[in-house]
Amino acid sequence: MTRQTATLFALAAGAALITASPAHAHGLAAGGALGGFMHPLGGLDHLVMLMSVGTAASFISAQLLLWALVGAATGAGLGLTGFNLPGAELLAPLAISAVAALTLAAGRLRWSNSPRLLTNISGGVVGLGVAIHGMLHGLEAPHDGNTLLWWAGVLASSVLVCGGSTLLLKRLPLSLTRAAAIGFLALGGLLALGSLVVLNGAAAA
Repeated sequence: MTRQTATLFALAAGAALITASPAHAHGLAAGGALGGFMHPLGGLDHLVMLMSVGTAASFISAQLLLWALVGAATGAGLGLTGFNLPGAELLAPLAISAVAALTLAAGRLRWSNSPRLLTNISGGVVGLGVAIHGMLHGLEAPHDGNTLLWWAGVLASSVLVCGGSTLLLKRLPLSLTRAAAIGFLALGGLLALGSLVVLNGAAAA
């Protein structure tokens, strides 16, 4: 294990312990463009999902960013209608691990001889994972005169993090991309464990 990977594991463990608290459960978000911009950045699971997608896009194909956009729009639309997937609070961090695992496996999969097939399968995983997070955004979105500004802010910060992660990792050694994916894989699992503890605690209360 490299020093970078060990550092990412340590950060993942610390972040998961911090966020494994009912105080970090999703709730109604603040309105306005600034509130929307900060919303994906203020929740560790949302932020890491965006970074994980950017990592996958840098390694597999930039087309995954389009799949993520479609997934986000679909999930947000469902959330705005009040639809809530059972276990979404647990599925959201698991989606991070799924995208990270996909990134790590992409170079070893036999589909790699068919880039289009690999991109489509990866796109489906990314789109579904982002849709879960988008649905939570839709459930949390404010319903007032600033709703459109809020969503514009969410889109701006999401594009900034996803696109920025993609561009940055394309310029860095491939070993750092793999290290980041390993870190996100671990972090997603730890956040899922934290969510499970919170959900079990709420059910027992």
